[in-house]
Amino acid sequence: MTLAHRGDSPTATAAATPAPAARFTRRAGRWIDDWDPENAAQWGHHGGAQTARHNLAISVFAEFLGFGVFALWGIVVPQLATYGYTGSAALSETQQFWLLSIPTLVGASLRIPYTFAVPRFGGRNWTIVSALLLLLPAVGLALAVGQHASFGVLLAVAALAGFGGGNFASSMTNISFFYRSSEKGKALGLNAAGGNLGTAAVQFAIPLVVTWGATTAVTGAQVPNLPLAGWIFVPFILLAALLAWRSMDNLSVIAGSGDRGGFEMASRARHTWILAFLYVGTFGSFIGFAGVFPKIMSDAFPAHGLKLAFLGALVGSLTRPLGGVIADRVGGWRVTVVSFVAMAFGALGAIQALQGKNFGLFMAAFLLLFVFTGIGNGSIYRMIPAVFDATATDTTDDGRRRTRRVATGAIGIVGAVGAFGGFVVPQMFALSKASSISAVAPKGTIVPALYGIIALYLVMAFVAWFAYGRRCAGLGDAGQVGI
Repeated sequence: MTLAHRGDSPTATAAATPAPAARFTRRAGRWIDDWDPENAAQWGHHGGAQTARHNLAISVFAEFLGFGVFALWGIVVPQLATYGYTGSAALSETQQFWLLSIPTLVGASLRIPYTFAVPRFGGRNWTIVSALLLLLPAVGLALAVGQHASFGVLLAVAALAGFGGGNFASSMTNISFFYRSSEKGKALGLNAAGGNLGTAAVQFAIPLVVTWGATTAVTGAQVPNLPLAGWIFVPFILLAALLAWRSMDNLSVIAGSGDRGGFEMASRARHTWILAFLYVGTFGSFIGFAGVFPKIMSDAFPAHGLKLAFLGALVGSLTRPLGGVIADRVGGWRVTVVSFVAMAFGALGAIQALQGKNFGLFMAAFLLLFVFTGIGNGSIYRMIPAVFDATATDTTDDGRRRTRRVATGAIGIVGAVGAFGGFVVPQMFALSKASSISAVAPKGTIVPALYGIIALYLVMAFVAWFAYGRRCAGLGDAGQVGI
Protein backbone atom coordinates (compact mmCIF):
# COMPACT_ATOMS: atom_id res chain seq x y z
CA MET A 1 0.00 0.00 0.00
CA THR A 2 1.35 3.45 -0.95
CA LEU A 3 1.23 6.01 1.85
CA ALA A 4 1.09 9.77 1.22
CA HIS A 5 3.95 11.64 2.90
CA ARG A 6 3.29 14.67 5.05
CA GLY A 7 4.46 17.00 2.29
CA ASP A 8 2.46 15.38 -0.52
CA SER A 9 -0.05 17.54 -2.30
CA PRO A 10 -3.75 16.72 -2.16
CA THR A 11 -3.59 15.87 -5.85
CA ALA A 12 -0.84 13.35 -5.29
CA THR A 13 -2.67 11.81 -2.34
CA ALA A 14 -5.87 11.45 -4.37
CA ALA A 15 -3.94 9.84 -7.19
CA ALA A 16 -2.52 7.27 -4.78
CA THR A 17 -6.06 6.18 -3.81
CA PRO A 18 -8.13 5.16 -6.85
CA ALA A 19 -11.55 6.77 -6.97
CA PRO A 20 -14.57 4.48 -7.18
CA ALA A 21 -15.37 3.61 -10.77
CA ALA A 22 -18.07 5.83 -12.26
CA ARG A 23 -18.97 3.13 -14.78
CA PHE A 24 -19.50 -0.57 -14.34
CA THR A 25 -18.09 -2.96 -16.91
CA ARG A 26 -19.53 -6.10 -18.46
CA ARG A 27 -17.77 -9.32 -19.35
CA ALA A 28 -18.63 -12.79 -20.64
CA GLY A 29 -21.41 -14.69 -18.90
CA ARG A 30 -23.25 -11.42 -18.20
CA TRP A 31 -21.00 -10.66 -15.25
CA ILE A 32 -20.82 -7.05 -14.08
CA ASP A 33 -17.63 -5.70 -12.49
CA ASP A 34 -17.24 -2.49 -10.43
CA TRP A 35 -20.93 -2.40 -9.49
CA ASP A 36 -21.55 0.40 -6.97
CA PRO A 37 -25.17 1.59 -6.72
CA GLU A 38 -24.17 4.18 -4.11
CA ASN A 39 -22.09 5.95 -6.76
CA ALA A 40 -24.41 8.73 -7.91
CA ALA A 41 -22.87 9.00 -11.37
CA GLN A 42 -23.01 5.26 -11.99
CA TRP A 43 -26.57 5.00 -10.70
CA GLY A 44 -28.03 8.07 -12.38
CA HIS A 45 -26.06 8.63 -15.57
CA HIS A 46 -24.37 5.39 -16.57
CA GLY A 47 -27.21 2.87 -16.55
CA GLY A 48 -27.12 1.66 -12.95
CA ALA A 49 -30.77 2.36 -12.10
CA GLN A 50 -31.98 0.94 -15.41
CA THR A 51 -29.93 -2.25 -14.91
CA ALA A 52 -31.28 -2.69 -11.38
CA ARG A 53 -34.89 -2.22 -12.49
CA HIS A 54 -34.45 -4.68 -15.35
CA ASN A 55 -33.11 -7.36 -13.01
CA LEU A 56 -35.87 -6.64 -10.51
CA ALA A 57 -38.62 -7.08 -13.11
CA ILE A 58 -37.39 -10.52 -14.20
CA SER A 59 -36.75 -11.52 -10.58
CA VAL A 60 -40.35 -10.66 -9.64
CA PHE A 61 -41.66 -12.75 -12.56
CA ALA A 62 -39.53 -15.77 -11.62
CA GLU A 63 -40.46 -15.48 -7.94
CA PHE A 64 -44.13 -15.05 -8.86
CA LEU A 65 -43.98 -18.42 -10.64
CA GLY A 66 -42.10 -19.93 -7.70
CA PHE A 67 -44.85 -18.97 -5.26
CA GLY A 68 -47.44 -20.18 -7.76
CA VAL A 69 -45.90 -23.65 -7.94
CA PHE A 70 -45.40 -23.55 -4.17
CA ALA A 71 -49.14 -22.96 -3.66
CA LEU A 72 -50.37 -25.28 -6.40
CA TRP A 73 -51.31 -28.22 -4.21
CA GLY A 74 -53.47 -25.97 -2.06
CA ILE A 75 -55.91 -25.56 -4.95
CA VAL A 76 -55.47 -29.08 -6.39
CA VAL A 77 -56.11 -31.11 -3.23
CA PRO A 78 -59.74 -29.94 -2.75
CA GLN A 79 -60.49 -31.15 -6.31
CA LEU A 80 -58.89 -34.61 -6.10
CA ALA A 81 -62.10 -36.33 -5.02
CA THR A 82 -63.97 -34.88 -8.01
CA TYR A 83 -61.16 -36.03 -10.28
CA GLY A 84 -61.53 -39.64 -9.22
CA TYR A 85 -59.80 -40.09 -5.88
CA THR A 86 -62.84 -41.77 -4.37
CA GLY A 87 -63.70 -45.16 -2.94
CA SER A 88 -60.58 -47.25 -2.28
CA ALA A 89 -58.46 -44.50 -3.89
CA ALA A 90 -59.86 -41.76 -1.64
CA LEU A 91 -57.38 -39.81 0.44
CA SER A 92 -57.95 -39.45 4.17
CA GLU A 93 -58.08 -36.03 5.82
CA THR A 94 -54.62 -36.62 7.27
CA GLN A 95 -53.21 -37.50 3.86
CA GLN A 96 -54.75 -34.41 2.27
CA PHE A 97 -53.25 -32.14 4.92
CA TRP A 98 -49.85 -33.77 4.37
CA LEU A 99 -50.07 -32.88 0.69
CA LEU A 100 -50.86 -29.31 1.72
CA SER A 101 -48.05 -29.00 4.26
CA ILE A 102 -45.09 -30.89 2.78
CA PRO A 103 -44.22 -28.15 0.22
CA THR A 104 -43.83 -25.67 3.07
CA LEU A 105 -41.64 -28.03 5.08
CA VAL A 106 -39.28 -28.47 2.12
CA GLY A 107 -39.43 -24.81 1.10
CA ALA A 108 -38.55 -23.60 4.59
CA SER A 109 -35.61 -26.01 4.72
CA LEU A 110 -34.28 -24.68 1.41
CA ARG A 111 -34.33 -21.00 2.36
CA ILE A 112 -30.83 -20.76 3.84
CA PRO A 113 -29.12 -22.91 1.13
CA TYR A 114 -30.84 -20.80 -1.54
CA THR A 115 -29.54 -17.65 0.16
CA PHE A 116 -25.95 -18.88 -0.14
CA ALA A 117 -26.49 -20.01 -3.74
CA VAL A 118 -26.52 -16.42 -5.06
CA PRO A 119 -22.98 -15.54 -3.93
CA ARG A 120 -21.78 -18.99 -4.97
CA PHE A 121 -23.18 -19.10 -8.52
CA GLY A 122 -24.32 -15.55 -9.35
CA GLY A 123 -27.82 -14.09 -9.22
CA ARG A 124 -28.57 -14.48 -12.92
CA ASN A 125 -27.19 -18.02 -13.06
CA TRP A 126 -29.11 -19.14 -9.99
CA THR A 127 -32.35 -17.57 -11.24
CA ILE A 128 -32.03 -19.72 -14.38
CA VAL A 129 -31.40 -22.87 -12.33
CA SER A 130 -34.09 -22.18 -9.72
CA ALA A 131 -36.65 -21.40 -12.45
CA LEU A 132 -35.91 -24.62 -14.35
CA LEU A 133 -36.18 -26.62 -11.11
CA LEU A 134 -39.85 -25.61 -11.05
CA LEU A 135 -40.41 -27.92 -14.01
CA LEU A 136 -40.02 -30.90 -11.67
CA PRO A 137 -43.04 -30.16 -9.43
CA ALA A 138 -45.16 -28.78 -12.31
CA VAL A 139 -44.64 -31.68 -14.71
CA GLY A 140 -44.58 -34.14 -11.81
CA LEU A 141 -48.02 -33.00 -10.66
CA ALA A 142 -49.44 -33.29 -14.18
CA LEU A 143 -48.13 -36.82 -14.64
CA ALA A 144 -48.87 -38.12 -11.13
CA VAL A 145 -52.43 -36.80 -10.94
CA GLY A 146 -53.09 -37.79 -14.54
CA GLN A 147 -52.14 -41.39 -13.74
CA HIS A 148 -54.12 -41.39 -10.47
CA ALA A 149 -50.88 -42.15 -8.64
CA SER A 150 -50.81 -43.46 -5.07
CA PHE A 151 -50.56 -41.20 -2.04
CA GLY A 152 -46.83 -41.94 -1.68
CA VAL A 153 -46.13 -40.71 -5.22
CA LEU A 154 -48.34 -37.65 -4.73
CA LEU A 155 -46.51 -36.81 -1.51
CA ALA A 156 -43.10 -37.05 -3.21
CA VAL A 157 -44.24 -34.77 -6.03
CA ALA A 158 -45.80 -32.32 -3.58
CA ALA A 159 -42.47 -32.18 -1.73
CA LEU A 160 -40.83 -30.98 -4.97
CA ALA A 161 -43.09 -27.93 -4.87
CA GLY A 162 -40.84 -26.77 -2.01
CA PHE A 163 -38.40 -25.59 -4.71
CA GLY A 164 -40.82 -22.71 -5.29
CA GLY A 165 -40.65 -21.72 -1.63
CA GLY A 166 -36.87 -21.55 -1.68
CA ASN A 167 -36.94 -19.06 -4.57
CA PHE A 168 -38.01 -16.26 -2.23
CA ALA A 169 -34.75 -16.34 -0.28
CA SER A 170 -32.41 -16.32 -3.29
CA SER A 171 -34.45 -13.67 -5.10
CA MET A 172 -34.44 -11.29 -2.12
CA THR A 173 -30.72 -11.83 -1.57
CA ASN A 174 -29.90 -11.10 -5.20
CA ILE A 175 -32.02 -7.95 -5.53
CA SER A 176 -30.67 -6.50 -2.27
CA PHE A 177 -27.24 -6.11 -3.92
CA PHE A 178 -28.57 -4.29 -6.98
CA TYR A 179 -30.13 -1.33 -5.17
CA ARG A 180 -28.74 1.65 -3.29
CA SER A 181 -29.65 1.97 0.38
CA SER A 182 -32.22 4.73 -0.20
CA GLU A 183 -34.21 2.55 -2.61
CA LYS A 184 -33.52 -0.93 -1.26
CA GLY A 185 -36.57 -1.12 0.99
CA LYS A 186 -38.95 -0.23 -1.82
CA ALA A 187 -37.30 -2.67 -4.23
CA LEU A 188 -37.38 -5.55 -1.75
CA GLY A 189 -41.00 -4.74 -0.89
CA LEU A 190 -41.97 -4.92 -4.56
CA ASN A 191 -40.02 -8.14 -4.99
CA ALA A 192 -41.68 -9.77 -1.97
CA ALA A 193 -45.20 -8.57 -2.75
CA GLY A 194 -44.89 -9.50 -6.43
CA GLY A 195 -43.77 -12.99 -5.48
CA ASN A 196 -46.42 -13.51 -2.82
CA LEU A 197 -49.12 -12.57 -5.31
CA GLY A 198 -48.29 -15.80 -7.14
CA THR A 199 -50.26 -17.63 -4.45
CA ALA A 200 -53.38 -15.56 -5.03
CA ALA A 201 -53.01 -15.78 -8.81
CA VAL A 202 -52.89 -19.58 -8.72
CA GLN A 203 -55.89 -19.83 -6.43
CA PHE A 204 -57.83 -17.54 -8.75
CA ALA A 205 -56.73 -18.96 -12.11
CA ILE A 206 -56.38 -22.72 -11.64
CA PRO A 207 -60.10 -23.41 -10.93
CA LEU A 208 -60.81 -21.65 -14.24
CA VAL A 209 -57.94 -23.30 -16.14
CA VAL A 210 -58.91 -26.86 -15.21
CA THR A 211 -62.34 -26.39 -16.77
CA TRP A 212 -60.60 -26.55 -20.17
CA GLY A 213 -61.05 -30.09 -21.38
CA ALA A 214 -63.16 -31.02 -18.35
CA THR A 215 -65.41 -34.05 -18.77
CA THR A 216 -68.75 -35.07 -17.34
CA ALA A 217 -68.95 -38.13 -15.09
CA VAL A 218 -71.77 -40.68 -15.13
CA THR A 219 -73.22 -38.93 -12.09
CA GLY A 220 -73.50 -35.70 -14.06
CA ALA A 221 -70.75 -33.94 -12.08
CA GLN A 222 -68.03 -32.12 -13.99
CA VAL A 223 -64.57 -33.74 -13.74
CA PRO A 224 -61.84 -31.06 -13.83
CA ASN A 225 -58.81 -31.45 -16.09
CA LEU A 226 -56.45 -31.41 -13.11
CA PRO A 227 -53.24 -32.36 -14.99
CA LEU A 228 -53.57 -29.03 -16.78
CA ALA A 229 -52.86 -27.31 -13.45
CA GLY A 230 -49.27 -28.51 -13.82
CA TRP A 231 -48.88 -28.29 -17.60
CA ILE A 232 -50.00 -24.65 -17.70
CA PHE A 233 -46.84 -23.62 -15.82
CA VAL A 234 -44.37 -25.16 -18.28
CA PRO A 235 -44.28 -22.39 -20.92
CA PHE A 236 -44.10 -19.67 -18.26
CA ILE A 237 -41.24 -21.42 -16.47
CA LEU A 238 -39.31 -21.75 -19.71
CA LEU A 239 -39.97 -18.09 -20.47
CA ALA A 240 -38.67 -17.03 -17.05
CA ALA A 241 -35.47 -19.06 -17.54
CA LEU A 242 -35.02 -17.60 -21.03
CA LEU A 243 -35.48 -14.03 -19.82
CA ALA A 244 -33.02 -14.59 -16.99
CA TRP A 245 -30.47 -16.10 -19.39
CA ARG A 246 -30.77 -13.30 -21.93
CA SER A 247 -31.24 -10.25 -19.74
CA MET A 248 -30.30 -10.69 -16.07
CA ASP A 249 -26.84 -10.05 -14.65
CA ASN A 250 -24.37 -11.56 -12.18
CA LEU A 251 -22.53 -9.17 -9.86
CA SER A 252 -18.88 -9.97 -9.24
CA VAL A 253 -18.96 -7.79 -6.13
CA ILE A 254 -21.02 -10.44 -4.29
CA ALA A 255 -19.23 -13.53 -5.63
CA GLY A 256 -18.05 -15.58 -2.67
CA SER A 257 -19.62 -13.14 -0.20
CA GLY A 258 -21.94 -15.59 1.54
CA ASP A 259 -21.58 -14.52 5.16
CA ARG A 260 -21.62 -17.73 7.18
CA GLY A 261 -20.01 -15.86 10.05
CA GLY A 262 -22.99 -13.52 10.21
CA PHE A 263 -25.34 -16.51 10.37
CA GLU A 264 -23.31 -18.06 13.15
CA MET A 265 -23.30 -14.86 15.21
CA ALA A 266 -27.01 -14.38 14.63
CA SER A 267 -27.74 -17.95 15.70
CA ARG A 268 -26.20 -17.17 19.11
CA ALA A 269 -28.22 -13.98 19.57
CA ARG A 270 -31.28 -14.16 21.81
CA HIS A 271 -33.30 -11.68 19.74
CA THR A 272 -32.92 -13.80 16.60
CA TRP A 273 -34.96 -16.57 18.18
CA ILE A 274 -37.52 -14.25 19.79
CA LEU A 275 -38.19 -12.63 16.42
CA ALA A 276 -38.22 -16.03 14.70
CA PHE A 277 -40.87 -17.23 17.16
CA LEU A 278 -43.00 -14.17 16.38
CA TYR A 279 -42.50 -14.63 12.64
CA VAL A 280 -43.81 -18.18 12.90
CA GLY A 281 -47.08 -16.59 13.98
CA THR A 282 -47.28 -14.06 11.12
CA PHE A 283 -45.56 -15.48 8.05
CA GLY A 284 -46.20 -19.07 9.13
CA SER A 285 -49.89 -18.22 9.45
CA PHE A 286 -49.94 -16.55 6.04
CA ILE A 287 -48.35 -19.53 4.28
CA GLY A 288 -50.26 -22.12 6.31
CA PHE A 289 -53.70 -20.54 6.00
CA ALA A 290 -53.17 -19.65 2.33
CA GLY A 291 -52.44 -23.32 1.65
CA VAL A 292 -55.46 -24.72 3.49
CA PHE A 293 -58.00 -21.95 2.88
CA PRO A 294 -59.38 -23.46 -0.36
CA LYS A 295 -59.88 -26.84 1.32
CA ILE A 296 -61.45 -25.32 4.44
CA MET A 297 -63.83 -23.30 2.29
CA SER A 298 -64.83 -26.20 0.02
CA ASP A 299 -65.33 -28.54 3.00
CA ALA A 300 -67.44 -26.15 5.07
CA PHE A 301 -69.31 -24.38 2.25
CA PRO A 302 -69.30 -26.68 -0.79
CA ALA A 303 -71.99 -24.63 -2.54
CA HIS A 304 -69.55 -21.72 -2.87
CA GLY A 305 -66.78 -23.86 -4.37
CA LEU A 306 -63.36 -22.25 -4.79
CA LYS A 307 -64.34 -19.01 -6.50
CA LEU A 308 -63.29 -16.73 -3.64
CA ALA A 309 -60.42 -18.77 -2.20
CA PHE A 310 -57.80 -16.46 -3.75
CA LEU A 311 -58.90 -13.44 -1.69
CA GLY A 312 -57.08 -14.53 1.47
CA ALA A 313 -53.64 -14.76 -0.14
CA LEU A 314 -54.34 -11.58 -2.12
CA VAL A 315 -55.05 -9.34 0.87
CA GLY A 316 -52.24 -10.91 2.89
CA SER A 317 -49.77 -10.12 0.10
CA LEU A 318 -50.97 -6.57 -0.49
CA THR A 319 -50.91 -5.56 3.19
CA ARG A 320 -47.36 -6.76 3.85
CA PRO A 321 -45.69 -3.49 2.73
CA LEU A 322 -48.23 -1.58 4.84
CA GLY A 323 -46.94 -3.25 8.00
CA GLY A 324 -43.45 -1.85 7.50
CA VAL A 325 -44.77 1.65 6.76
CA ILE A 326 -46.94 1.73 9.89
CA ALA A 327 -44.09 0.29 11.99
CA ASP A 328 -41.87 3.19 10.94
CA ARG A 329 -44.48 5.61 12.25
CA VAL A 330 -45.76 4.07 15.48
CA GLY A 331 -43.25 1.33 16.35
CA GLY A 332 -42.77 -2.24 15.28
CA TRP A 333 -43.72 -3.91 18.55
CA ARG A 334 -47.03 -2.02 18.72
CA VAL A 335 -47.98 -3.07 15.19
CA THR A 336 -46.95 -6.65 15.94
CA VAL A 337 -49.01 -6.84 19.15
CA VAL A 338 -52.07 -5.36 17.45
CA SER A 339 -51.62 -7.81 14.56
CA PHE A 340 -51.64 -10.85 16.85
CA VAL A 341 -54.70 -9.61 18.75
CA ALA A 342 -56.55 -8.94 15.49
CA MET A 343 -55.55 -12.37 14.15
CA ALA A 344 -56.95 -13.93 17.32
CA PHE A 345 -60.25 -12.12 16.74
CA GLY A 346 -60.23 -13.35 13.15
CA ALA A 347 -59.74 -16.94 14.25
CA LEU A 348 -62.51 -16.55 16.86
CA GLY A 349 -64.83 -15.21 14.18
CA ALA A 350 -63.97 -18.18 11.97
CA ILE A 351 -65.00 -20.53 14.79
CA GLN A 352 -68.35 -18.76 15.13
CA ALA A 353 -68.88 -18.86 11.36
CA LEU A 354 -68.08 -22.57 11.05
CA GLN A 355 -70.34 -23.48 13.95
CA GLY A 356 -73.17 -21.27 12.63
CA LYS A 357 -72.64 -22.17 8.94
CA ASN A 358 -72.40 -18.45 8.16
CA PHE A 359 -70.44 -17.94 4.94
CA GLY A 360 -70.39 -14.14 5.11
CA LEU A 361 -68.90 -14.18 8.61
CA PHE A 362 -66.49 -16.92 7.51
CA MET A 363 -65.09 -14.76 4.71
CA ALA A 364 -64.93 -11.61 6.84
CA ALA A 365 -63.16 -13.39 9.69
CA PHE A 366 -60.57 -15.07 7.50
CA LEU A 367 -59.92 -11.90 5.50
CA LEU A 368 -59.33 -10.05 8.79
CA LEU A 369 -56.87 -12.77 9.76
CA PHE A 370 -55.08 -12.59 6.39
CA VAL A 371 -54.87 -8.78 6.45
CA PHE A 372 -53.05 -8.83 9.76
CA THR A 373 -50.74 -11.70 8.84
CA GLY A 374 -49.52 -9.38 6.08
CA ILE A 375 -49.23 -6.36 8.37
CA GLY A 376 -47.46 -8.45 11.01
CA ASN A 377 -45.03 -9.81 8.41
CA GLY A 378 -44.05 -6.29 7.42
CA SER A 379 -43.67 -5.01 10.98
CA ILE A 380 -41.49 -7.91 12.17
CA TYR A 381 -39.18 -7.67 9.15
CA ARG A 382 -38.85 -3.96 9.91
CA MET A 383 -38.02 -4.73 13.55
CA ILE A 384 -35.12 -7.09 12.83
CA PRO A 385 -32.39 -4.58 11.91
CA ALA A 386 -33.80 -2.01 14.33
CA VAL A 387 -33.64 -4.40 17.29
CA PHE A 388 -30.00 -5.24 16.64
CA ASP A 389 -29.12 -1.56 16.18
CA ALA A 390 -30.86 -0.72 19.46
CA THR A 391 -29.11 -3.48 21.41
CA ALA A 392 -25.61 -2.91 19.96
CA THR A 393 -23.03 -1.93 22.56
CA ASP A 394 -20.08 -1.33 20.21
CA THR A 395 -20.64 1.95 18.34
CA THR A 396 -17.31 1.98 16.50
CA ASP A 397 -17.21 1.51 12.75
CA ASP A 398 -16.16 -2.12 13.23
CA GLY A 399 -18.95 -2.59 15.75
CA ARG A 400 -21.56 -1.18 13.39
CA ARG A 401 -20.34 -3.43 10.60
CA ARG A 402 -20.58 -6.42 12.91
CA THR A 403 -24.12 -5.40 13.90
CA ARG A 404 -25.16 -5.22 10.24
CA ARG A 405 -23.71 -8.68 9.64
CA VAL A 406 -25.61 -10.12 12.60
CA ALA A 407 -28.85 -8.43 11.49
CA THR A 408 -28.44 -9.78 7.96
CA GLY A 409 -27.86 -13.28 9.31
CA ALA A 410 -30.87 -12.90 11.59
CA ILE A 411 -33.11 -11.97 8.65
CA GLY A 412 -32.17 -15.26 6.96
CA ILE A 413 -32.75 -17.33 10.09
CA VAL A 414 -36.01 -15.59 11.02
CA GLY A 415 -37.34 -16.04 7.48
CA ALA A 416 -36.46 -19.72 7.40
CA VAL A 417 -37.83 -20.54 10.86
CA GLY A 418 -40.98 -18.50 10.28
CA ALA A 419 -41.77 -20.45 7.14
CA PHE A 420 -41.96 -23.66 9.17
CA GLY A 421 -45.18 -22.27 10.65
CA GLY A 422 -46.76 -22.95 7.28
CA PHE A 423 -46.15 -26.66 7.91
CA VAL A 424 -47.51 -26.54 11.46
CA VAL A 425 -50.90 -24.98 10.59
CA PRO A 426 -52.11 -27.77 8.23
CA GLN A 427 -50.80 -30.42 10.61
CA MET A 428 -52.76 -28.84 13.47
CA PHE A 429 -55.89 -28.97 11.32
CA ALA A 430 -55.25 -32.62 10.45
CA LEU A 431 -54.90 -33.50 14.14
CA SER A 432 -57.99 -31.45 14.94
CA LYS A 433 -60.10 -33.27 12.35
CA ALA A 434 -59.05 -36.61 13.84
CA SER A 435 -59.69 -35.59 17.47
CA SER A 436 -62.72 -35.05 19.65
CA ILE A 437 -62.93 -32.53 22.46
CA SER A 438 -66.46 -32.89 23.86
CA ALA A 439 -69.20 -30.55 22.68
CA VAL A 440 -66.94 -27.49 22.58
CA ALA A 441 -65.10 -28.78 19.52
CA PRO A 442 -66.71 -31.87 18.04
CA LYS A 443 -64.77 -34.45 16.09
CA GLY A 444 -64.27 -33.79 12.41
CA THR A 445 -63.82 -29.99 12.54
CA ILE A 446 -60.87 -27.62 12.64
CA VAL A 447 -62.34 -25.82 15.64
CA PRO A 448 -59.95 -27.38 18.21
CA ALA A 449 -56.98 -26.23 16.13
CA LEU A 450 -58.39 -22.70 15.86
CA TYR A 451 -58.75 -22.49 19.65
CA GLY A 452 -55.12 -23.58 19.98
CA ILE A 453 -54.04 -21.00 17.40
CA ILE A 454 -55.88 -18.25 19.26
CA ALA A 455 -54.04 -19.16 22.44
CA LEU A 456 -50.73 -19.14 20.56
CA TYR A 457 -51.43 -15.68 19.09
CA LEU A 458 -52.12 -14.28 22.55
CA VAL A 459 -48.87 -15.77 23.84
CA MET A 460 -47.00 -14.22 20.91
CA ALA A 461 -48.60 -10.83 21.55
CA PHE A 462 -47.42 -11.04 25.17
CA VAL A 463 -43.89 -12.05 24.10
CA ALA A 464 -43.70 -9.10 21.67
CA TRP A 465 -44.74 -6.69 24.42
CA PHE A 466 -42.56 -8.31 27.08
CA ALA A 467 -39.43 -8.35 24.91
CA TYR A 468 -39.79 -4.99 23.16
CA GLY A 469 -42.60 -2.92 24.65
CA ARG A 470 -41.95 -2.75 28.40
CA ARG A 471 -40.00 0.19 29.77
CA CYS A 472 -37.56 -2.27 31.35
CA ALA A 473 -37.24 -4.42 28.22
CA GLY A 474 -33.57 -3.47 27.93
CA LEU A 475 -33.86 -1.45 24.71
CA GLY A 476 -33.87 1.97 26.29
CA ASP A 477 -35.67 4.71 24.38
CA ALA A 478 -35.64 2.62 21.23
CA GLY A 479 -37.70 -0.01 22.95
CA GLN A 480 -40.33 2.52 23.93
CA VAL A 481 -40.60 3.96 20.45
CA GLY A 482 -41.11 0.42 19.23
CA ILE A 483 -38.08 0.74 17.03
